[in-house]
Amino acid sequence: MDANDGQTEPWMEELLREGSLGDGQPVKTEKQARILAAAIEVFAEKGYAGSSTSEIAQLAGVAEGTIFRHYRTKKDLLVSIVTPAMMRMIAPFVIRGFGDVLDAEHDSFEQFVRRMIDNRLAFVNRNKRLFRIVAQELPFHPEMRERFKSIILTQVLERVTAAIEKFQQAGKIAPLPPHTVARLTASTLIGYVLSRMLMSGEPGWDDEAEREATVSFLVKGLSP
Repeated sequence: MDANDGQTEPWMEELLREGSLGDGQPVKTEKQARILAAAIEVFAEKGYAGSSTSEIAQLAGVAEGTIFRHYRTKKDLLVSIVTPAMMRMIAPFVIRGFGDVLDAEHDSFEQFVRRMIDNRLAFVNRNKRLFRIVAQELPFHPEMRERFKSIILTQVLERVTAAIEKFQQAGKIAPLPPHTVARLTASTLIGYVLSRMLMSGEPGWDDEAEREATVSFLVKGLSP
């Protein structure tokens, strides 16, 4: 694992340009940027519980004391660096590109679901570290969870609900409450993406079959 292995993801590049170290100040030095990049790398690979500030310091090429000049504990490092900076970046990255799918005209709800799957898989493939950190840490850090709900779910839910209402008005899906349909659709797609990320390449995982089962489950389950 190398913080400078050339595998920086798009969201990380933007974060390093515009992020902060938790004190309201932008990243100004190469050393600060290395600490931020190393923290993201370690948290993404090992999770918060499995990582250490000494490992982050070693990966960043700085003394561990340099980290503690800014943060009292490892928890402060996650909350003060990764959470505020990352959450500020997630919403644009989640919406960016996704809006094209949500705003486009679709011949059927099935086409809409397939395009959403393709779009979100492409997003995850480009931003694997971001996805890992969010998936790993949201259940354990209430402050991250609240910001995720307020910043991201609100924006995404509004856009998906609007698309759902169009299908309902055209009589293409069941007349359930639009927010319910959006929730069912999102949770099913997220479940597939998470499973694919964890199980892809494992014996018995048939990605094409799993994708088709996911599409069929939604289309048939929400048929009018």
